[in-house]
Amino acid sequence: MIIIKLPPLKLTRYYIELAPYFMMYTNLMTYPLKFRQHVLAIKEKLTYAKTASRFGVGMASLMRWNRRITPCTTHNKPATKIDMEALAQDVATYPDDYQYERAQRFGVSAQGIRHALKRLRVSRKKNTSASQS
Repeated sequence: MIIIKLPPLKLTRYYIELAPYFMMYTNLMTYPLKFRQHVLAIKEKLTYAKTASRFGVGMASLMRWNRRITPCTTHNKPATKIDMEALAQDVATYPDDYQYERAQRFGVSAQGIRHALKRLRVSRKKNTSASQS
């Protein structure tokens, strides 16, 4: 049996304060403003590379935070170019049509129609017999 002695863990104030942030945030989520401010305050004393390795964030993130510290929460783009009311009316008018036929009528892709129907909570027809329309 081999026993390896590790040096004692050095807990400083910022590790204790920010420990929950390290455990709960991943690449897919945004870091909170308090964490960003703290990292940038430490960055003033260190280089980008040292700060990035110390906090486990990317150097590109640090540079982006240095330009703009607040996270972007909205995009200046509509969710879809498909009019949802018109699509709901189209589904009521033509319940048996395929998605590619709806896509041709709306001038979009079939995949776009599929996503729009999903947002409307309209599922595709499961049975093989025609509906009573």
